[in-house]
Amino acid sequence: MDTKQKEIVQKIAKTIRGLSIEAIEKAKSGHPGLPLGCAELGAYLYAEVLNHNPKNSNWINRDRFVLSAGHGSMLLYSALHLAGFKVSLKEIKFFRQLGSKTPGHPEVHITDGVEATTGPLGHGIGNAVGMAIGMKILKAKFNTDKHKLFENKIYTLAGDGCMMEGAVSEASAIAGHLRLDNLVIIYDANKISLDGPISESTSEDTRARYRAYGFDVFEIDGHDLDAIDATFREIKQKQEKPVLIMANTIIGKGSPHMAGSHKVHGSPLGQEEVLATKKAIDLPKDEFYVPNEVQSFFEEKLKEQKKLEDKWNEDFSSWAKENPKLFEEFKKMQNKTLMPDIEDVLRNIEIKTPIASRESSSVVLNYLADILPFIYSGSADLSSSDKTYLTNYELISFSNFKGRNFKFGVREFAMGTISNGLSLVDTFIPVCGTFLVFSDYMRNAIRLAALSNLQVIYHYTHDSIFLGEDGPTHQAVEQIASLRAIPNLQVIRPADSNEVKMAWLAALTYKGPTALILSRQKLTTLNETNISFEKGLSKGAYIVKEENKNNNKKIDFTFFATGSELEMAIKIADQLEKSHQKNVRVVSFPCFEIFEKQSKEYKDSILKGDIGKRVSIEAGSEMGWHKYIGIDGIAISVNTFGKSAPEARLREEFGFNIESILKRLI
Repeated sequence: MDTKQKEIVQKIAKTIRGLSIEAIEKAKSGHPGLPLGCAELGAYLYAEVLNHNPKNSNWINRDRFVLSAGHGSMLLYSALHLAGFKVSLKEIKFFRQLGSKTPGHPEVHITDGVEATTGPLGHGIGNAVGMAIGMKILKAKFNTDKHKLFENKIYTLAGDGCMMEGAVSEASAIAGHLRLDNLVIIYDANKISLDGPISESTSEDTRARYRAYGFDVFEIDGHDLDAIDATFREIKQKQEKPVLIMANTIIGKGSPHMAGSHKVHGSPLGQEEVLATKKAIDLPKDEFYVPNEVQSFFEEKLKEQKKLEDKWNEDFSSWAKENPKLFEEFKKMQNKTLMPDIEDVLRNIEIKTPIASRESSSVVLNYLADILPFIYSGSADLSSSDKTYLTNYELISFSNFKGRNFKFGVREFAMGTISNGLSLVDTFIPVCGTFLVFSDYMRNAIRLAALSNLQVIYHYTHDSIFLGEDGPTHQAVEQIASLRAIPNLQVIRPADSNEVKMAWLAALTYKGPTALILSRQKLTTLNETNISFEKGLSKGAYIVKEENKNNNKKIDFTFFATGSELEMAIKIADQLEKSHQKNVRVVSFPCFEIFEKQSKEYKDSILKGDIGKRVSIEAGSEMGWHKYIGIDGIAISVNTFGKSAPEARLREEFGFNIESILKRLI
C-alpha cells in the first residue's frame, strides 16, 4: 500500500470515527465501541476492496458487505454516506429517530446500501453464507468460458458476540462444507462483549475452530493498514476456501478514557469525551466534519465504480446475445416471472386422494420447480420426511452448484438465516423444510424474514398431535399460534390438496415469507374446496358449506376449521342437520393474515350477523381463535402437550372425533 493510499484511508477512518460518535451523541443512544474500533477496516473496505456502484446499489454482480454486528450500525452508515450511497448527512444527524433512514440496527428495506437486516447477533454471517451460495449458483449456471458474469465476493463483519451464537457455528460449518471461496468473514476480535471481557464467558480457540470447519484463517492487527492491505490482496488473488480474518482491535479506539472497556460498547461517550476523542485523533471541533480530501477521493472513486458496472453491462449484453436461452432463464429468475395462467396450471395438477398435505405439497413443489427456475429447496436433514426434495434436480455440493437441492444438515437456525441470504440475492425463492415443532429452532430467522419482507417459503410438516407415536416432543401444539403472532408472516394451513395448490399460489404472489402448515396423516380431497383462488384461499377464510336458507330458520352453529379438521367439521355439520335438525354454516379458515387484509364488507359477511354459536376446530392451541369466535365461542383445540400413541387413540383422548365434539355441542 503506497503512502498516498495509506494517508487517504487513514483520513477516511478518522472521518468514520468522528461521524459515528457525533451521531450517537446527538441521538443520546447507540454503540460507539465498534465504529471506533473497526474504523480502519470499514475505511479500507469501502476505499479499496468493494467492487460496487453506490449510484446503483442493486447491481447484481456487486461485492456485498454485511454488518453482522449490527449494533455498530454507525460504522456502516458513515461509510455509506462517504461512499456516495443515498445516506445523506441529514440522515446521519437523524440517527435512531422516528422515520430515519439510519435506524438503530441496519434494515435492508430502509437504507440504501444495506445488504441485510441485522442486529440479532450472528444473523449476518448466515445471511452472508446464503448470499455466497446464491452467487456460486449464478456463477455455475450462467458464466461461460468467454463471459465471467458473476465473480463477486461477500464480506461480513462479525464481533465476539456473533462468534458465540450457535447459529454462526451452524452457518460456518455449512460454508466450510461447501468450500465457499467467495466468502470472507472479518472477525472484530476485541475480546470485549457487552457485559465485560469475553474471558469471563469463553476460552475457545477460534482459529482452530474455523480451520476445523474448512476455512483459511488469517490473523492481523485490525488497525494496521499495511497488514490489512496485504491480507486482502492475498485473498483476492488466490482464495480457494471461505476465509476468516481475525482482526485484533481495540474497542472504542481513540477514546482517551474509554477505549478497551466494555462501557464503550453500548452507550454514548458523552460530550466531553467526544471532544477529547476528536482531539486525540486529530479531528477539528467542527460537528459532522468531512474533509475535502475524503469527499474528493470518493467522487473519483464513484467514476471508477460506474465504469466497472458499465463494463459489466457491456459484457452482459454480449453474453445475452450469444446465449439467448440462458438470458431468458436469467430474466425469469431475476423477475421471478409467473405465467399468466399459473392458477389454471396449479389446479390442473393431478393429485391422488386421500393424501397427506405434505405429499400433495411435494407434488406441487416438484411441478413448480420444473417451470419456475428460481425455486430452490432444502431441508434440515428431513427431506425424505418433509418431502421438500426436488426429484428432477441434483444436490448442491462444493463441486456442483448446478443442483437445486440443499442439505442443511440438522441445522434449522442456519437454514433460516441462509435462506434469508439466498432470498436477498433476489433471483431465488428459497423453500426450506422441517417438522413444524422445530420451527422454534429457527424462529428469529423467520422473524427477520418477515421484518425484511423476504420471499421465503417454509414447508412445515407433522403439523399436530396426530403424527402419533413420536409423542409430545415432536407433536406441534403452540407453534401455529406462535407463528401467527409474527407480523408480515403469512401462515397457511390447507385442508386438502385443493387448498394446497392455492396456498402455493398465495405464497408465490406474496412479497414476504409464507409458512405452509402440512399434515403427516392422509386427507381427503374435498369437493367444497374445489373453487377459484379469488373466491377461496385468496380471502383467507371462505364459506364451504352454506346454512340451509330455505326453511327460514336461524343459524345454530358456525364452524371455523383449518387443515385436517375441515373435513370433520363438514361431517359434524351434516350430522347436526340430519340427526338434530340444526342449521349449520362451515367456514374454511386457512390463513388469518390473508383474511385480515380483506374489506370490512367481506369480513362482516363471514363473521357478523346472527350466525349462531361460533365453534373453532383446530388441532392446536386455541390462542388467537377467540378474536373470531368471541369470548363465549367454543374452541375445539389442544391446549396441553400431546402423548405418544397411535392417531386413532389420540383422537379419542383429546376429543377430536365426531362423537366427542357432538357431546360438547348438544
